Order: sequence, then C-alpha cells, then structure tokens
Amino acid sequence: MKILSIDTSCDETAVAVTEGTKILSNTIWSQASLHAKFGGVVPSLAKRKHEERIDFVVSKAMENGKWKMENLGCIAVTVGPGLAIALEVGIKKAKELSEKYNKPFLAMNHIEGHILSPLANLEKLPDFPAIGITTSGKHTDIILINKIGSYKLLAQSVDDAIGEALDKAARMLGFGYPGGHIIEKLAKEGDPKKYPLPIPLLGQEKRMIFSYSGVKTSMFRKVGELKRKKGLNTQAIKDLAASFQHAAFTHFIRVFEYTIRNQKIGGAKDVLAGGGVMANVTLRKMLRGLCKKYGLRLWFPYTKRLYGDNAAMIGVAASFKADRGEFTNPDIIDRSPNLRLL
Repeated sequence: MKILSIDTSCDETAVAVTEGTKILSNTIWSQASLHAKFGGVVPSLAKRKHEERIDFVVSKAMENGKWKMENLGCIAVTVGPGLAIALEVGIKKAKELSEKYNKPFLAMNHIEGHILSPLANLEKLPDFPAIGITTSGKHTDIILINKIGSYKLLAQSVDDAIGEALDKAARMLGFGYPGGHIIEKLAKEGDPKKYPLPIPLLGQEKRMIFSYSGVKTSMFRKVGELKRKKGLNTQAIKDLAASFQHAAFTHFIRVFEYTIRNQKIGGAKDVLAGGGVMANVTLRKMLRGLCKKYGLRLWFPYTKRLYGDNAAMIGVAASFKADRGEFTNPDIIDRSPNLRLL
C-alpha cells in the first residue's frame, strides 16, 4: 500500500510517499533560515510558512514518482507532539485530501516516526523487543519497543531536551539557530578540559531522567566570566563548545548505560536511534562504543535526511499502523501538541 504522509510538527514542511518501509519520495522544505535571526522557531511564522508551502510540497512529493492521489492507499499525518499551530496546517491538508479522494486516514505520533526511522528501506527488520532512542526537538527519550505499536517510556527529559540545550549553548556563544551543527563543528577544534562543565545529575542515573538546565547555567556563567575578562576569543569559544558537548553527551550515555546495565531493556538486543541530534558524529561514535560493550546491535537511519524532521519516517511508522487496521475518522482528529507515546 502506498501512503502519502505529511509532517508539519515544527519548522519543516514535509511530505513523503512510502510503501511498507520503502521510501519512494521524501520532500522537505525547511524554514530554519527564516527563524535563525530570532534564535529559535517562531510559532506564528512557522504556521504562515507551512500554509504558503504545503500545496507545493505535496505536489513535489507526488511528482517525484508521477503518482496520482487516486492510486494511493491512505493518508497519514503527524498529529503530535509538536507546535500546535504548525501541526494544524498538516492536519487540515491531510483531512482535505482524505475527504476529497475518499482515502483512509492515519493519525501519527511524531516520536514514533523518529524511533522507527532506522527501519526505512530495510528488507529484514531488527528483532523485538528493541530499544528506541530519540533526540528530537523537546524530546530526549529512551523507549522500550515491546513490538511495533507497543511502547514503554524508560527515560525522558524533564527540562530542556538535548537538542534544545545545544541550540541555547550556541546562542550563548553568539551563534544563530539551529545550533547543534555549529556546536559540533566548533567542538572538533576545542579542548573540553580547558573549561570543564559539570556532567548533569552525575551519580543519579537511576532516576532515569535527562536534565540540561544545570549545565546550561554553568555555561552561561562561564561565558559571562570570560566576557568580563575579555577572554572570550575564538579558541575559548571552541573550547566551551567542546566542553558543553562533552557534558551533554556524557550525561546521555551514562543514563543509557544505567538502563542497559540494570536490565531495564526487556532482553532487547537491538537499538534504534533517531532524531536530529543523532546526526552528530561524536554522539554516534559514543553510542557505537557503548552498544559494542554490551553486545547490542545499533541501527541508525540510512541517510541524514531521516535524522531531522521528515515525513518519510511518518510513512514508515504508518505502514505498520495500516497493517494493524488502526485507521481513524478524520472528523474527530485534532492537533495534540503534548501527545505521548504509550
């Protein structure tokens, strides 16, 4: 069954056509450059730009394979979590297409898309139960995937997620949005030991939470101190970026290792890792080392286009939901900005 999927959860207008786990078309129009001068996503601007581009992006996704709406099996759309007024645009378009072409409707969870994104274009699926990791937007989660469609949250962020923290660290250093790739680039030439920042919740991994508020405060104070001493030069910026990245990633790895070591993963042998921050080479290297240590198979999306927000991952997740017959009446669907994955 070919599925048209739409995702407007934040600042990417994304539409894809998929068949099973195979990606046939994956069109993304990013607004990141428009939000950069504001230091983050402006919801009202995001909604307006989604509205301006949604028809064009749907058309481009369909043109890639010269498909017709009549030949699609169903319509899937992200209903949450995400920015409420941004989600609204995708949901409205999906309802319109579902009604116009009389297609079944699938309401999708954005986080499920991220944790299943490594399954895209795979001919043989990993074994389940498995562990899902997502580092996307406001979410830093470790999830037990009992089977596709059955999930248990093991660890989650309680303040800023890792991606948000990296964005704010970049802003402290004088850079724009998004900041994750900027921190990564700077950190490659920095020394994390020059200005060491505290590892969040060190020794408290059993709480199974991620928290970045403390290390952000430490970063803010150190930047202010260096500015007062006129010591915030180019190398100091690189060193601070390296220190912040080290603290953020070490915290993540320590919580994940506690999860593995204390047998909270239900005998899982496979780890599915998705979300924007997973594009960071250093984090992927750290995860590979940890999984090798515990004999776990680690799966990432096959292309970087699937790390950030996209509709292809929504289509992959939707294929399993369609197989289970979990279609929904679009008339009763509304945006759900704080939707949980249970």
